[in-house]
Amino acid sequence: MARAMAMMLLSSLSFICMHALVARASQDLPAFEVAFFRNLFGFLWLLPALLRGRFAALKTKKLHLHALRGAVNSASMLMFFSALAFTPLAQATALAYTSPLFVTIGAALVLGETLRLRRLTALLFGFAGMLLVLRPGVIEIGTGPLLVLGSALLWAVAMIDIKILSRTDSSLTIAAYMVVFLTPMTFIAALFVWQWPTLPQIGLLMLIGAFGTIGHLLFNEAFRQADATILAPLDFTKLIWASVIGFFAFGQVPDLWTWIGGSVIFASATYISYREHQLARQATKAAAAAQTPRN
Repeated sequence: MARAMAMMLLSSLSFICMHALVARASQDLPAFEVAFFRNLFGFLWLLPALLRGRFAALKTKKLHLHALRGAVNSASMLMFFSALAFTPLAQATALAYTSPLFVTIGAALVLGETLRLRRLTALLFGFAGMLLVLRPGVIEIGTGPLLVLGSALLWAVAMIDIKILSRTDSSLTIAAYMVVFLTPMTFIAALFVWQWPTLPQIGLLMLIGAFGTIGHLLFNEAFRQADATILAPLDFTKLIWASVIGFFAFGQVPDLWTWIGGSVIFASATYISYREHQLARQATKAAAAAQTPRN
């Protein structure tokens, strides 16, 4: 349990380190190009695991769903990386927490999941938290926050796709096809703004790929070893990491409303995750009870 919690904390730190490096790299290179190299080097870091399994992880019967996830994920990443170039790290992190809220709505529309009063209430609180961060009518809503929200919405679509894929494909297969599709897709986008990186910039881009891959591997392994209801609250440390790194690396100081709104969004998303887990456990117990022979 403690090991899984430590991996979740390190996963959150890895992702924020990647975001900070993306923000730094995007000051000198186009964000689309940074996204391409993140996927390219992410693929190279993942390659040894694929070679050990002789590329068995690439066997799938749902190639079309992997391609759809790749297209949606590419658009989401391009929007988020573009936003990081001029959006405070803590604010981008806080708004990114809206993604599970969009997933809940999408799962109801696409997968037919039922939205009861508790989850609907949590959704309303989550979107209220989003308004606290944005404060429309009080301050001007910049392009960066809108890009983050668009990215969160598209990432929610990708997550619903992943939910469907996880019924038949392993996490390694899903991760492998992510970079297989995202690398060429983001490369095409990068071609329109291409500029050759210097050697120091290549080193920075390699670190971005490394932190992204490490973050995903730690995240997946943590959830394999421990219950989601225990690990989900630890994801809030992303906002703490983002505030600390944003301050020391870029001199960014998140305002009070970012903290309040981010906390409300996160609490809402965590409750929804907890509620979904509880309902899934109840359904599993009910199914097991129904299959138990009665004397």
